[in-house]
Amino acid sequence: MSVATMRSNLTQDDIRRLVKGATPEARANAAHKICRRIDTAKLSPKDRENADQIMRILAEDAAALVRRTLAVTLRSSPNLPPDLAVRLCRDIESVATPILKHSPKLSEDDLIELLLASSPEKQVAIAERDTVPESVVEVIAEHGNKEAVEAAALNEGASFSDRAYDTTLTRFEEDDDIKGAIISRDTIPIHIAEKMVSLVSGELFDRLVNDHELPPQLAIEIASGARERATLDLVEQAGKTSDPGKFVQQLNLSGRMTPSLIMRAMCLGHMNFVEWAFAELAGVPHSKAWLMIHDAGNLGLKTIFERAGLPNGMFPAFKLAIEVFHENPMDGGEADLIRFRKRMTERVLTQFQAIPRADLEYLLEKLDALDEQQQESTQRRA
Repeated sequence: MSVATMRSNLTQDDIRRLVKGATPEARANAAHKICRRIDTAKLSPKDRENADQIMRILAEDAAALVRRTLAVTLRSSPNLPPDLAVRLCRDIESVATPILKHSPKLSEDDLIELLLASSPEKQVAIAERDTVPESVVEVIAEHGNKEAVEAAALNEGASFSDRAYDTTLTRFEEDDDIKGAIISRDTIPIHIAEKMVSLVSGELFDRLVNDHELPPQLAIEIASGARERATLDLVEQAGKTSDPGKFVQQLNLSGRMTPSLIMRAMCLGHMNFVEWAFAELAGVPHSKAWLMIHDAGNLGLKTIFERAGLPNGMFPAFKLAIEVFHENPMDGGEADLIRFRKRMTERVLTQFQAIPRADLEYLLEKLDALDEQQQESTQRRA
């Protein structure tokens, strides 16, 4: 794209404003048009050389507005030369941040070097990139300012290694903003969640234990009040575990595998946990427990129920819950788990009146909570 070619696409005034524009605004307007052409046109090697020269002229303009126009227009462009991208990153914040946050032309080494020599605002821009490699996150965790570390923790595209988590928690052990940002991540390693149990309290503790998987024994200790902290719903925790066999084994060894707990799990749709619980109590493989619960009729369910040593008086409730489970498959739509649990709980409450008072109160509380979740979900969609 030579200047002559550009003249066929732009007016003479555009070129004149770029080279001799009397005001930054005039030059910025011309720069925007030319950069759009550079970013969208197919360029020959010669045209690319000419385009690079034009971009370098723009990057040297005395007016920050012109340089920012270049940075904003080409922030995601594959046509921006890597060395020019780095140069723009070393400019003032308003010019640098669009490139730091978006440019694909910055390597991991570039990002690390820039992090170590950048202002807090620039560090945040790097932490907010769509994808932040582990090596870069580790440098943010070790050397970044608080705002950058928090931004990285809030960014699901930032890849946290164990080292990054450990460094962050060591540096910011007393900072609730940072710890809250980590807890807000979709998933955190189980050993990191375990470490954070002793570092948080109140609302942060509630979020940690209810939103993330904890080691089975730790979950049991918390649920039973061994650490003098309530709020953990052991039923919900059971549904999050990645090793249900080990989880139910720990529950059984600690004396927490009660008929009431299994019933609660069933009413909330945690059928996988229920299957593993029956397998543990009955001393049979999970595959056999699944077959007897779901595919061997009432006789199979009755047999494994008795082998598990559960009280006969609760069998009708279990039988009903299994029937409700089979009658109400997941819909596949938004919030279907909430709707499923609500239907399950309502059916059990209305069709089985002999539920113990403690379990009835528990289920009613859950039903109220599900109503609130459903309303919130509806409001978000509106």
